[in-house]
Amino acid sequence: MRLNAFLARAGVASRRKADELIKAGKVTVNDAPGELNTFVERTDVVRVDGRKVGKSALRHVLLVKPRGTIATASDPRGRPTVVDLVRGEIRVVPVGRLDRDTTGVLLLTNDGPLAHRLSHPRYGIEKVYVADVEGEPGDEALAALATGLELEDGRTAPAGVRLLGPSQIELTLHEGRNRQVRRMLEAVGHPVVRLRRSRYAGLPAGRLRAGDWRELTRDEVRRLRQLVGLS
Repeated sequence: MRLNAFLARAGVASRRKADELIKAGKVTVNDAPGELNTFVERTDVVRVDGRKVGKSALRHVLLVKPRGTIATASDPRGRPTVVDLVRGEIRVVPVGRLDRDTTGVLLLTNDGPLAHRLSHPRYGIEKVYVADVEGEPGDEALAALATGLELEDGRTAPAGVRLLGPSQIELTLHEGRNRQVRRMLEAVGHPVVRLRRSRYAGLPAGRLRAGDWRELTRDEVRRLRQLVGLS
């Protein structure tokens, strides 16, 4: 396991923050300075500022993100983050992003390999969104969303599209570009008024309300790992 992933799983910091600790010379492996490309074996001794750390048990959490929270492990501006909402001694970080004003299903974990694969475009993890939009989308707009649109960062992949009401659309995506749903709907002339993610990798919110969270079951974790080819 790479050193930054080890530190993240141990609850020391996110991978990005772990890299900063390593660069600052605060991390040792078997009393030697850790490097960004250091791999940690089971018998290795890792210390941060002289304090020995070990891997925490794996934890997988499903959260319904409320509006106004930041989907990151920390925020330099001091705004509330999704990590602040999840109690427990074992630290977890979000898998992927939801923008500040988007609500809905978000997975948090310290399972580095699983998080990496769930976030990687190669695995095409399904994400389902429900958007309230301006105006009433017609057949032309729905067809454009379904077949793909030219955005500033390239053409979008085909999407599942369902009209839930005159001004409400369900979009099913298998890619995860920055603010993609909002940009797609703006491109067809129906900007988002309200947006939530109703399902991620097959996991629905269920009875959870905004700000609520729960631990995933063993069967749910097993299914996620199978989905991305992990044993």
